[in-house]
Amino acid sequence: MNARMHLSGAHRSQEPDDGERLDVAVEVLGLLADRTRLALLRRLGEGEADVTTLAEACGAARPSVSQHLARLRLAGLVATRKDGRRVIYALRHGHLRNLVEEALSVADHQLGALAPHD
Repeated sequence: MNARMHLSGAHRSQEPDDGERLDVAVEVLGLLADRTRLALLRRLGEGEADVTTLAEACGAARPSVSQHLARLRLAGLVATRKDGRRVIYALRHGHLRNLVEEALSVADHQLGALAPHD
């Protein structure tokens, strides 16, 4: 993440300009442009989960999942809470769930367009 990233949810005294909004959107979409992170966010859209559950859901190794979650947390896209010794992850806001669902819907349309028609 670069210093311009404003995903943490910090309140600003003024509205960002359009260029700044586009820059941040590009960074968010860049984070989603990874199969493992997209799978993690899709699973978190169903509800909060720990690293073990997330690793099983996306078929990736725990260390890899932990690294991806750390990037998403630093970008302010996922939140954490402690449950005893476990760390539980959740999406920071529903807009991200909608974005993931829309990206997957676009994929469905693309795949449908590639299918041979009768």
